[in-house]
Amino acid sequence: MESTIDDTTLSTISLLEGRLLRIEHLLYGNSVLQSAPSAIRSLQDLEHRFSKLLQHIRVYGELLKLYKSNPTLFQSPPASQPPPELSPEALRAIVLSAASSYPATASAMTAISDTPIPDPALSAGLAALLPRMKGIEATQLAQAAEIADLRARSEAVVRRWYKHDVMGYSDFVAGVEGRMERVERTVRRVEKARDEI
Repeated sequence: MESTIDDTTLSTISLLEGRLLRIEHLLYGNSVLQSAPSAIRSLQDLEHRFSKLLQHIRVYGELLKLYKSNPTLFQSPPASQPPPELSPEALRAIVLSAASSYPATASAMTAISDTPIPDPALSAGLAALLPRMKGIEATQLAQAAEIADLRARSEAVVRRWYKHDVMGYSDFVAGVEGRMERVERTVRRVEKARDEI
């Protein structure tokens, strides 16, 4: 009898230490497993590490307080049992509101089970093509950057051409038209003066 209690105690301590090590591993990374000389020392060490963990991370302490005050919050009822806080009418309303989706869900699940599994060789072929696809993606990104650069350079060339050539030609044409108008006015004045004489 005494040996089974000792075995149970040791296995419980071992399980607690395993859980604590997993939590420490998640929080701090790799942790070194330290061997304890006795079960009491091991239990004290576990309690000390657990209290240290609760002091450093306040959320765990508050969760523990919440668990101590309301332990039923952390225990989910079995799926065969309806939630006790809902009345039978509320449960009936929930079931009836979802009743129309049961046949659709059943047919969708049947369709999933009827869908054949693709050939593993095709999946392996796709996996083998992954490095080439990454290379193609890198090439596409480089081409997109080159296209953006060419677009910016083309815009600068077109703007320069427009400002210097088109606008310069427009100024030249406007100047010529202005001179032609002045010459035409002068010619008309001279012709008018001749007609009056």
